[in-house]
Amino acid sequence: MNPDLTRSTSLIRDARAEIVWLRRLMFWTLVTFTFLGTMWLAVAALSPLDVLDILMLALFAVTLPWNVIGFWNAFIGFLIMRFARDPVGLVTPVALDVRGDEPINSSTAILLTIRNEHPDRVFRNLERMIEGLIERGVAHHFHAYLLSDTNRDDIAHEEELGYGDLKARYAGRMDITYRRRTSNEGFKAGNVREFLVTHGWRHEFALTLDADSIMSADAILRLVRTIQADDKLGLVQSLVVGLPSTSLFARVFQFGMRLGMRSYTIGSAWWQADCGPYWGHNAIVRIAPFRDHGVLPPIPGQGPLSGPILSHDQVEAVLIRKAGYEVRALPVEDGSWEENPTTFPEFFKRDLRWCQGNMQYLALLGMDGIKPVSRYQFVFAIIMFLGSPAWFLLYVLAFARLGLSADPSLLFNAGASWALFWFLVLLIYAPKLATVLDVLTNETRVRSFGGRGLFLRSLAAEIVFTLMVIPVMVIGHTRFLFGLAIGKPGVGWNAQLRDDMSVPWGEAAKAFAMPTLVGAVGVLWLLITVPGVLPYALPSLLALLLPIPIAVWSSDPQAGRWAARTGLGRLPEEVDPPADFASMDIEAIKLARGQS
Repeated sequence: MNPDLTRSTSLIRDARAEIVWLRRLMFWTLVTFTFLGTMWLAVAALSPLDVLDILMLALFAVTLPWNVIGFWNAFIGFLIMRFARDPVGLVTPVALDVRGDEPINSSTAILLTIRNEHPDRVFRNLERMIEGLIERGVAHHFHAYLLSDTNRDDIAHEEELGYGDLKARYAGRMDITYRRRTSNEGFKAGNVREFLVTHGWRHEFALTLDADSIMSADAILRLVRTIQADDKLGLVQSLVVGLPSTSLFARVFQFGMRLGMRSYTIGSAWWQADCGPYWGHNAIVRIAPFRDHGVLPPIPGQGPLSGPILSHDQVEAVLIRKAGYEVRALPVEDGSWEENPTTFPEFFKRDLRWCQGNMQYLALLGMDGIKPVSRYQFVFAIIMFLGSPAWFLLYVLAFARLGLSADPSLLFNAGASWALFWFLVLLIYAPKLATVLDVLTNETRVRSFGGRGLFLRSLAAEIVFTLMVIPVMVIGHTRFLFGLAIGKPGVGWNAQLRDDMSVPWGEAAKAFAMPTLVGAVGVLWLLITVPGVLPYALPSLLALLLPIPIAVWSSDPQAGRWAARTGLGRLPEEVDPPADFASMDIEAIKLARGQS
């Protein structure tokens, strides 16, 4: 290698490291002062303080970091989106070195992990990706692997038939291999690890996909060219957006995710830099460090938090970074999709699995040799769920305090309380508001969502949706975490239901009986003790009273088709469908165009 080039590269890395250090100092200074300022406002709202107030403040302090950090990620991301000449290059410098026409000079394994999924959908998505790579004349640089953990013989038989058809169809044009494990040891991470040990030596990179993943050929090649450009890159994570859906629940959820994700990811990438995220799919990894250093340590002991790590992805990213390789986010909102849960109960089940997996990080906080930002990522993932019982206890104490007080008006400083309320609204909604402002001030982006009127109607529906869902999730997380604490079994690793389906009333009642009961008790308590407070508490309590009908209604196929037809939750892919969707017969796009 040219010594001058090596020296120049080293100097550039040193300069970038200095810039990142300053960014991190600035970010945490902003977070610290915002946290202290918000706590000061909370003290002012509760003054004069007594023992119960101090306990409430302690609980409030647990809930606050998630929102404060989210606010500054979104604010910084918004500034970069609006004013940077090249937002992606600013936060991910290697992207500046990628023109998009570099030759592919490496071999990449496409790893599609499946377990009891509908084979037709899996093969449809994979086929579209294979066709795209063939069309661009680069398929010989890729090898697709179907890594199955399916334990149902009927589905396994369909997988084998589909694989045989796919292999015959693309013989001589692209290599495809199917392998089914007889055990699910280590879950998805164990399946991938087994592949890396047995076949990883054949390839330099691996594109990791979930069963519901689909990526355009251009997005795949962008990842390959990016990781090719820097031999210190160990993992590059792309943004992932929701595939157009005819489920009302999925449509509103995906619309909200689309609003919050880009500004948040750009802002976090600005300061996290080489310690980026990994979401376990739609990303590319350098096989050698992933195989040699990304071994997940099983959690020792007994109980629901022991054994294989469920939230394995971020741990793998931390271990790759520990080994000296960079983990980067490529915040490009183009060509990378996934299917989200189509019903409230399915969404809830997935969230509980993440909750259990994130709690396993408690055993990893003392891991030797990891970067400070990596340790922060573990803490942040834990706080994300510990905030729920803190919020729940905070509400219980507040309601009890109101009900037992002779004069509730003396418990709070009205001016400071309202100031705190509106500031919390700003903190909580900052990631979405940042993208809303970006869209509304950009005519091209407004049109991509179907126009200003349609965008604002979808936004209003998403806000109501969030207000209805968050209190239910708080109760659910609290109950689940309590169960984990007393040793109750956690959740398993099962296939996600991705088809549109109706949720029967009985199933909805079984899933959401507890939050409904909590809401009813809360309303009854306030009616008996301080009925004048009920109008202020009603938004949160109403959400707890309605999850059963919301789960049923939001899963209704007719409601979903109506939303797709009228544009509620419309995404840019429905307004201007990518070429990759042409052969996929996506119902939501047909409804948006009045073709179904």
